[in-house]
Amino acid sequence: MPKTDSIGRASAFLASGTIVSRILGFVKLIVLAGVIGQVGQSTNAFAVANQLPNTVYVIVAGGVLTAVLVPQIVRASLHADGGTAYINKLLTLALAILAATTIAATALAPMLTVLYGSNMKPESLALATAFAFWCLPQIFFYGLYTVLGEVLNARKSFGPFTWVPVLNNVVAIAGLLVFSALYGADPNGARLATGFTSAMIAVLAGTATLGVVLQAVVLFYFWHRIGLRFRPDFRFRGVGLGVAGRMASWTFGMLLLTTLAGIVETRVVTLAGDTDASVAALNTAWLIFMLPHSVITVSVATAYFTRMSEHASVGKLALVRTDASSAIRGTTLIIMLASAVIAVCAYPFARVFVAPYGQVLSIGNVIIAYVLGLVAFCVLFVIQRTFYALGDTRTPFFFTLFQVTLVIIGVLACALLPSAWIAAGVALTVTVSGIAQAGLAAWLLRGRLGGIDGRRILRSLATYSVATVPAILAGVALLQVLGGTREAGFALSGKIQAVLAMGVIGLGMSAVYFGLLLLMRSSELRGFLDPVLDRIRRR
Repeated sequence: MPKTDSIGRASAFLASGTIVSRILGFVKLIVLAGVIGQVGQSTNAFAVANQLPNTVYVIVAGGVLTAVLVPQIVRASLHADGGTAYINKLLTLALAILAATTIAATALAPMLTVLYGSNMKPESLALATAFAFWCLPQIFFYGLYTVLGEVLNARKSFGPFTWVPVLNNVVAIAGLLVFSALYGADPNGARLATGFTSAMIAVLAGTATLGVVLQAVVLFYFWHRIGLRFRPDFRFRGVGLGVAGRMASWTFGMLLLTTLAGIVETRVVTLAGDTDASVAALNTAWLIFMLPHSVITVSVATAYFTRMSEHASVGKLALVRTDASSAIRGTTLIIMLASAVIAVCAYPFARVFVAPYGQVLSIGNVIIAYVLGLVAFCVLFVIQRTFYALGDTRTPFFFTLFQVTLVIIGVLACALLPSAWIAAGVALTVTVSGIAQAGLAAWLLRGRLGGIDGRRILRSLATYSVATVPAILAGVALLQVLGGTREAGFALSGKIQAVLAMGVIGLGMSAVYFGLLLLMRSSELRGFLDPVLDRIRRR
């Protein structure tokens, strides 16, 4: 059973890989924005096509594998062979399903593109379809990456799963630079959809797919490092795959619900004009929103997930409750600050990707609308993984149904907004519905575990909130001094200036936030700082 310090080390190692990967991911986004822009016909066509493989993969396997794989492998490890037979059977079945899905999806590329982009102009829709033929093969390799990586996580080899996306980003960045060198850059998105040739489509979308391929295949090396060997095994009976299938059925339904919401969101946001924030801008803002979640919440929760699964497998629900409370309090300590910093720095953040002042404001507004729900999103992530550790995928289906219903109603109403505000309205709808979903999920988990250490969690969140308010005031003051809301201001005058401004604002807000938490004697902050200070003293 891992001790708390081993959880901390695992989380730190996961976070380090995620940080490097996310930094390169943002470099890729900046390069992409510089090469094809963040608004415009061709930009949105590529955005629609490049999100299709993620969408189809998530429906078929993504969350299903995450929800059932680690708990089932932990249970299978009690078998005489240490779970080897289960792993081989599961991987064989998963790859067969993924291969069939990828072939079918690629063949149906025109239909899938129309499903999401029917409101696009005909020439943009045609370009999106051409991109989709190149992008959809990513489905198979996303699945391969997930299966191989989750098996490594279940065997407590946490690093490779978070580090190999670095390779994906390097390949994608190289592909964008090649595209720019061959065909020129279009940072304002002025290139029309009809201006793309077959060769341009192949270079832009093909290199994106190549990165995903390498990201998956390289994990076989790490399998060999820990003594795993894959041998196809089509005899699927006898190792509990029926249990996994029943668990997966609820998760599959949940993913269908979220995909339905995603389709509605994309169809509504494509009603925006060619010069307004639309699909690409929404995707960029979401990735900015996901940065602290990926670095902090996913890293901590992934390390805790295996331990919660172990405790749940032997019926130690009190320890599961303790793990969930620790994960929530530990992640929200940093996420609360991250939310505030991103909200204050939204316009300089947008300036890193686009230059025209109108585009900066529109993308910045989308970022703010999303980040208001970041804390609730991270709490929900931990709660959802706790249900998965308990082997319960049915309950998450119902609180997801609740959220999706709210999203669809709200997003359809956003179609009535002025074109320039549609994307921000969609983002705000997602935020409000996510906060409501997190509240419902917490109430349901409380009933399942006989409590969730709610008073302690609420007391910690209240402490963080008190420290956040002065930090926000300090950040807004610095933003004004640095000209972060004026077209001619320093913070919006260039990419480097925007990054420098964000650094100054972030450091100032962090100093206020952590200083106040120290004054208030936050136990979570002391728990974070004490091991670090002890190591420094020993050295």
